[in-house]
Amino acid sequence: QVQLEESGGGLVQAGGSLRLSCAASGRAFSSYGMGWFRQAPGKEREFVARISRSGGWTEYADSVKGRYTISRDNGKNTMYLQMNSLRPEDTAVFYCAASDAVLGSTTPNAYRFWGQGTQVTVSS
Repeated sequence: QVQLEESGGGLVQAGGSLRLSCAASGRAFSSYGMGWFRQAPGKEREFVARISRSGGWTEYADSVKGRYTISRDNGKNTMYLQMNSLRPEDTAVFYCAASDAVLGSTTPNAYRFWGQGTQVTVSS
């Protein structure tokens, strides 16, 4: 079992930046591949980024590539999502999730544990 809690969301103007954090407690954080997902109103939850257990491998959705950076600090049991050059279409609730897969996954069903989400709103 692992418990996840996101923080760092908020309201930002287009072109601005935010840094999301996902704090984990419980079973060893480093034993999970991790991912970020987001869900906008009326839309399905979509993959944003994932990171391997060690943090040495990452993957991004095309829509965020070059603007977002996923990272993790296993010593602090925390994962991060640095979001730059934010756009109004980035507005969503952002969720972090933990998977038993070494590399995580791009599909939500592969994740066993989820945080409650943090709202990100980008104004134009």
